[in-house]
Amino acid sequence: MTAKKPLAPVQVVDRAMHQVHEHWQTMVDPLGMAAPIIHAHLAWLAHPQELAEKCVAFSGQLWALQWHSLRRMIGAPSRSPIEPHSDDTRFNDPIWTDSATWDLVKSWYLLATRHTQDMLYSTPGLSSENRRRAAFWWRNWLNAVAPTNFLLTNPVALRKAAETHGDSLRQGWHNYLEDMRARMVRMSDPDGFKVGGNLGNTPGKVVMRNRLLEVIHYAPRQRKVHARPVVLITPWINKFYILDLNERKSMVRYLLDQGLDVYMTSWKNPDASMREVSFDDYILEGVHAIVETARAQSGQPSVHAVGYCIGGTALSIYMAWANRRFGEAAMPVSDWTLLTTLVDFRKPGDIEVFIDEGSVRYLCDSMARTGYLDGAQMASAFRLLRSNSLIWHYVEHGWLYGEPPPAFDVLFWNMDTTRMPYAMHAWYLRELYLHNRLIESDALTVAGEPIDLHRIMQPLYMVAAEDDHIAPWQQTFRMIHFVRGEKRFVLSSSGHILGIVNPPVTPPKRHYWAATAHRADRWEAWHARAPQSGGSWWTDWMDWLKPRSGDLIAARPAESADFPALDDAPGRYVLES
Repeated sequence: MTAKKPLAPVQVVDRAMHQVHEHWQTMVDPLGMAAPIIHAHLAWLAHPQELAEKCVAFSGQLWALQWHSLRRMIGAPSRSPIEPHSDDTRFNDPIWTDSATWDLVKSWYLLATRHTQDMLYSTPGLSSENRRRAAFWWRNWLNAVAPTNFLLTNPVALRKAAETHGDSLRQGWHNYLEDMRARMVRMSDPDGFKVGGNLGNTPGKVVMRNRLLEVIHYAPRQRKVHARPVVLITPWINKFYILDLNERKSMVRYLLDQGLDVYMTSWKNPDASMREVSFDDYILEGVHAIVETARAQSGQPSVHAVGYCIGGTALSIYMAWANRRFGEAAMPVSDWTLLTTLVDFRKPGDIEVFIDEGSVRYLCDSMARTGYLDGAQMASAFRLLRSNSLIWHYVEHGWLYGEPPPAFDVLFWNMDTTRMPYAMHAWYLRELYLHNRLIESDALTVAGEPIDLHRIMQPLYMVAAEDDHIAPWQQTFRMIHFVRGEKRFVLSSSGHILGIVNPPVTPPKRHYWAATAHRADRWEAWHARAPQSGGSWWTDWMDWLKPRSGDLIAARPAESADFPALDDAPGRYVLES
């Protein structure tokens, strides 16, 4: 037995530094908030010439702002050298411009914020990943200390307090206490909606239930329906009724009105007893279970499947799994639709700041202790991605202005969070987000089958959203490169939710681009040739889907002898907290 060769001194130092870094990240900075900022400071110190150039440029900006300040102080007209971005609504009240004092407070804050962000984004010698992380955490800190978030530096809050003789402050204190009890800054009135009442109220029956999901079969709204059923596979992050908000916004009602036969997943909200439920279970007892239920009750050999967000990722895995398991001739899904779905996680959007070895290890350790990832943690992470509009706006209006939370259905749904079981979510984070193995042929084995997206031959209709920060449309487009069937890609205006919950209205509020996509296409070339249309992509979807949905037959009731009603829609699982 040969003795091990001793490490060179540089190797010893390198290993020790690596261990120190791992200890720091695990024990002190598990989410990587401090390390990228420290790296940025060190990088600037290592590049004195670039730092001097930035300081000179900043001194010019300071001089312009000082001159503006002087002119405002003596009452002379002056245009501020720095203005809020067009989408920054924090300083919309005229007092931030009309009053010299508050104009200067605003201008100096914006200059400091803008300069800090520019410095971080242009840090020399820093990786793009660390640059984004440093900018993200600094941006959140700068957003938190904005003058609009504090009573004594918010002139609108002071004015409201004077006008209401302090009643706005009393109500604001009440709102603050209610938010603390709810363990979140509430975005919507929690008492303004009731699932099964004024939300998720399309009539239907729960026709199958297992430990992971309820299958809802909706009652027909036309006397004749297309024979092939439509199966909606919703994300298990939040609840299914985002696709059935109310009569005007419900995708389910729209499909029923188009003469389609609709089934929906309603996922169980996991607790600690489900800690070992795996991604395989979600495929077999979730996606496959609803597909088989719809096939059996309808008597049809195949269905049209629709997957939204993580439900679309699961559906993509299922399609590869089923093509391998059953073969193309016996496929239970004849064609499919994906809505804002990632399969290539190389650039997963703003959520990337939370995805590295240290962060995933921290989350997995936390889930291992509780058996699940709490929905409030997930919601907090997503709200940090847009902290001004999703956190501080509600702090300002609720705590400082004393306004009650608005009654807004989408925001109510957004607050109705769900948990994720430990085994499933740990696998999902590691294999997809961290290692991006779904796009590698046969790199993953799910429910006994190696997964290869290239095996998928069925026609695909795919929708992305122009302003989606959760599933950036340029990244969702990459699905086109993997599947081999006919593909139509659609880009909707708006974001991850409103780009999908997008019913046709008159006059049209939104627009979309739609065109056939080919495996060799780049997103830039596709976008250049895709025509833009006003209105909702739902109408384009129906033109694509209905000719593929079979002949018109007498409408099937929601329940049947073989599939009796276990409950009325919306079922039990969606009501569990």
